[in-house]
Amino acid sequence: MRSLDDLDLTFTTLEVDDDGIATLTLNRPEKRNALNAATVDELIDIFSVVPRAGVRAVVLKAAGTHFCAGLDLVEHHTEDRRPEDFMHVCLRWHEAFNKMEYGGVPIIAALKGAVVGGGLELASSAHIRVADASTYFALPEGQRGLFTGGGATIRVADLVGKARMIDMMLTGRVYQGDEAIQLGLAQYLVEDSEAKAYELARAAASNPPLSNFAICSAISHMQNMSGLDAAYAEAVVAGIVNTQPASRGRLAAFADKSAARVRPNE
Repeated sequence: MRSLDDLDLTFTTLEVDDDGIATLTLNRPEKRNALNAATVDELIDIFSVVPRAGVRAVVLKAAGTHFCAGLDLVEHHTEDRRPEDFMHVCLRWHEAFNKMEYGGVPIIAALKGAVVGGGLELASSAHIRVADASTYFALPEGQRGLFTGGGATIRVADLVGKARMIDMMLTGRVYQGDEAIQLGLAQYLVEDSEAKAYELARAAASNPPLSNFAICSAISHMQNMSGLDAAYAEAVVAGIVNTQPASRGRLAAFADKSAARVRPNE
């Protein structure tokens, strides 16, 4: 079985601290962290290993001033791909992003600057997205003579709705700030997105891993099912998760009133 130490990374970096918090950094700042084919291959390798490597949460961030400007259009232009070649490129993107969404390890994306095109597809594969004041979201495929190929029709449309996604692609509309939060493009808008991402990662990492696995994989799977099938699957997952040994001490603390209670925000 491959380990994190076996990974050969050029366009990303990966570090794991003593608490099991992994920091995955997109590292092509000179290209605004645009995703070339090799970067996507690295994401596939990373998220093939992370769920079995004791990682409890991942902070996904980027070097430089932009999170990700999407598909590396220079590479795409230079390669002059045939339709079937680009279809396979898209399938690799889907493989990477599916491993992220369904892998069972919480991924918190620290956003800044451009979250555009394929960069938004990447961000939407994370479980929590944290934006700062510099963050802006767009799907400029229409203006580039392109169409989304990395799951935007699935994940971004799920976040903002079909009509808004079509508007973004047809007109190049850009969302940022509170408007982006209200649409669901990110869940948090803060001054320091990386600091908040680490705060959230540590909160998630304190949960039992089995609970996090269910939250970060089962919910997505159930969204793909009929209502009846999803209800059955939810009952099965709850039966396993809600009787796990790691829950017993937490339930006992709730019963004897020693556990922290849920309170309104101050």
